[in-house]
Amino acid sequence: MSALPPHNLLGFRAAVSDDATLLSSLAIRSKAHWGYSPEFMAAAVDELSVSATDIRRSDYHCVLAMLDSTVAGFYVLENLAGDDVQLGSLFVDSEYIGTGIGRSLIDQAKSQAVGLGAKTLHIVSDPNAADFYRAMGAIQSGSKESGSIAGRFLPCFEMSLENMSAGIC
Repeated sequence: MSALPPHNLLGFRAAVSDDATLLSSLAIRSKAHWGYSPEFMAAAVDELSVSATDIRRSDYHCVLAMLDSTVAGFYVLENLAGDDVQLGSLFVDSEYIGTGIGRSLIDQAKSQAVGLGAKTLHIVSDPNAADFYRAMGAIQSGSKESGSIAGRFLPCFEMSLENMSAGIC
């Protein structure tokens, strides 16, 4: 799909507990878009799941990208120590990949992270998303073993937020 037509306005809202099942399904569709095997997807289900309990946590900030009443994607910020925040998830529904929603989500996440007092956004990326994060200005800082697939390593990135003003991307 190409860029969204101008009449489609993207909005954002905080997730509520009732969104958990919908967000888990969206994350699975988004990950499956990259051609992973059914076995891989089965092994990753727990890691891709969003729980109502997580959404209610005070250190878990889940924000949905909305096209009218449709959830087109979401991100999760999780507080770390001091002025570091982890981008716990960023998923765009498979039918909207490549439309600019991912860029809008990362911009919104950076803005929210600054509002939380963060100076650095930490990202553990799927290998298929690494180029996206590089294009968004993230610098690769290492790798981390996958929580669901033993022996699979994921690229880690950092994004400096020090030159941003709160609420401005």
